[in-house]
Amino acid sequence: MAAFASLYLHLFMIIVFLALPNRAYSATLSTTFYDKVCPKALSTINGVVKAAVNQESRMGASLLRLHFHDCFVNGCDGSLLLDDSANIDSEKNAFPNVNSTRGFDVIDKIKSKVDKVCGSSIISCADILAVVARDSVVALGGPTWDVQLGRRDSTTASRTTANNDIPSPALDLSALISNFKKQGLDTKDLVALSGAHTIGFAKCSLFKNHLYNETNIDPNFASARKSTCPPSGGDDNRAPIDPTASQFDTQYFQNLVKRRGLLHSDQALYSGGSGTIDALVKSYSSDSKTFYADFAKSMIKMGNINPLTGKKGQIRVNCRKVNS
Repeated sequence: MAAFASLYLHLFMIIVFLALPNRAYSATLSTTFYDKVCPKALSTINGVVKAAVNQESRMGASLLRLHFHDCFVNGCDGSLLLDDSANIDSEKNAFPNVNSTRGFDVIDKIKSKVDKVCGSSIISCADILAVVARDSVVALGGPTWDVQLGRRDSTTASRTTANNDIPSPALDLSALISNFKKQGLDTKDLVALSGAHTIGFAKCSLFKNHLYNETNIDPNFASARKSTCPPSGGDDNRAPIDPTASQFDTQYFQNLVKRRGLLHSDQALYSGGSGTIDALVKSYSSDSKTFYADFAKSMIKMGNINPLTGKKGQIRVNCRKVNS
C-alpha cells in the first residue's frame, strides 16, 4: 500500500510539472501564454505604462521604440536591454541607440512589479517590451491588438548587428525596403510601421541635412524647423516628427503628402508619384481605420521576428544582465 501511495505521489508530481512549468517551454507564441500562470501580469504592465506616459507623454514613443530596436537585432529577444559586461557588448552603445534610446528605468520597474505579482520571474523581458509597445500606443490614443507572448530572453547582444540592421534616418526608399525585407517585413509593413513616428521626436543632427541640402521638402516647413536646428550646432535640439506628437493619429502621413517629413527616411516614403507606396501613404493620411488596422497587423508580425521559444535563452531575473 505504501509503495502504491509513493507511486501515485510520483505520478501526481509529474502531472503537475507537465501542467505548469513546461508552459514556459512552449515552442510557439500565444496570446494566452500567461493567463493561467499569472493572470494579473498584463494589467500590472499596463498600469506602469499608463503612469509613465501620463507623467511624460514622450515616454510613449520611447517605449514603443525599444521594441522596434530590439526586434531588428537578431529578433525580439530582449537583447537591447542588456548592459555592458565582460561578456556583453551592449546594443545600448550602438550608434542608433546611444544617448537616444530611453525608458529602461520604466522596464526595470515593470519587471520588478510583475515578478512580485506573479510570485517569481516567469515573464520574459522580451515579452514585456512587446506588451509595453502595445500599451504605449493605446495610452496615446492609438489602436490595440492581442500581443502574442511566450518569448524568452537572449543571453547575448550584438552592438555590430545593431549598427548594421537598425534602419538609419538617412536611408532612401530602396534601402528601407531592403532593410525591412531582411527582417521578413514587406512594403506595407514598412509604411505602416513608419507611422509610429506620429508620436516620435528626433534630434536636429538626424534631420539637419534634410533641411539644408535636400529639395523634397516644403520650404516653409524647412524654414520653421531651421529656427531650432541651425546649420552649425544645436545637434541635440529635438523636434516633433509631426505636430501632434502626443497623439497617435494620421498626421504623420498627412505631413508626408505635404512634403513635411522631418527625416529623410520619412519623406522617402512619398514622392508624389503613382507607386504603391505613395498610394499607401495617401490612403493612411485620410483613413485612420485602415492605418490602425494595418499598424496592428504589422506590429504583431514584427513581434514574431525570430523569437526565442521552448528551452532557448532564459527568463532573465534582471533585464539588464544575464542570469548568473
